[in-house]
Amino acid sequence: MARIEFQNLAHAYRPNPATLDDYALQPMSMVWEDGGAYALLGPSGCGKTTLLNIVSGLVKPSEGKVLFDGRDVTALGARERNIAQVFQFPVIYDTMSVFDNLAFPLRNRKIPAAEVRKRVHEVADILDMTRDLPHKASNLAADAKQKISLGRGLVRQDVAAILFDEPLTVIDPAMKWMLRRQLKKIHQQLRLTLIYVTHDQVEALTFADEVVVMTNGRVVQKGGADALFLRPDHAFVGYFIGSPGMNLCPIELDAEGVKIGAQRLALDTDTLATLRHAHEHANGSLTLGIRPEFVRLAQEGEAGAVKAQVLRAQQLGNYQLVTAQCDGHLFNAKLEPHVRVVDGPAWLRLAAPETVFFCNDERIDARISEGAAR
Repeated sequence: MARIEFQNLAHAYRPNPATLDDYALQPMSMVWEDGGAYALLGPSGCGKTTLLNIVSGLVKPSEGKVLFDGRDVTALGARERNIAQVFQFPVIYDTMSVFDNLAFPLRNRKIPAAEVRKRVHEVADILDMTRDLPHKASNLAADAKQKISLGRGLVRQDVAAILFDEPLTVIDPAMKWMLRRQLKKIHQQLRLTLIYVTHDQVEALTFADEVVVMTNGRVVQKGGADALFLRPDHAFVGYFIGSPGMNLCPIELDAEGVKIGAQRLALDTDTLATLRHAHEHANGSLTLGIRPEFVRLAQEGEAGAVKAQVLRAQQLGNYQLVTAQCDGHLFNAKLEPHVRVVDGPAWLRLAAPETVFFCNDERIDARISEGAAR
């Protein structure tokens, strides 16, 4: 396994990029530690597959360096980097048995037959494919073929890293859940360096120790599930992580304080001072962010609350999703299923210890105190 480092890395598919918009991968520096499990998360076209292909050596970056354990591998191809890669659609040999498919990467490296058999059976057991080992791959369903492809990536123990490019796309939901758990177990047992590309936040947060969130070719945050959920560095992270995502609402700052539309939002003096400082230095737009999990119904006139109009309440089993409108801005709230909610006027508490603020979409280190939020 390897420690992977990116130094001032960037890539553009067109020559002579003049602006950041010309880059498929905007300039960045980052380290993935040896034995870590990382996920690249973001919507289609955000640059995650480009970054993965740069790691594997399939794409040479326009700028910067890629280091494996301190060694510059930027100019080396995929074979020279000793990388295993699992693609979105299965890459296997249909005419071979499952056993021979799993054994193929080891036999290519002249591994002794006894070790090949031992390793193949270990991986087959992990993937619940032991009974399929004698069968031809051509006779298996699509999800089973993808499990073979996963196994071919996992069977080698000498690789610098194993790269997964949306490997569970063709697998049914129940099998996805099982395989995510198995991949996590494999990582904990073997401490392989695993890099996983996905647009599915559940896959990313379940699998990875750290998730790299990307949008428009830019890395906007790297962190664990708690940081991404509670302290998003960028408004996009707040919006993209969670179901539904973070409520994001533009706010105005004047001499008297903060306004949402025509309404005043009561904030403590320290939070106001931090917002004023950020606004003056960045000279940008301010946004309030609060996750639906932390929005609650409030009493009329309660500190940190605003008047709203409840539009609908949807019972979803273990919670109800309430959608309300405040001066033209929509807010979602996840409430206990037994809370009585009716359409019409209500008060929503938006100022809470979990509320975050952004200036020009970047998070401001402003924290509302417990006392001020009550």
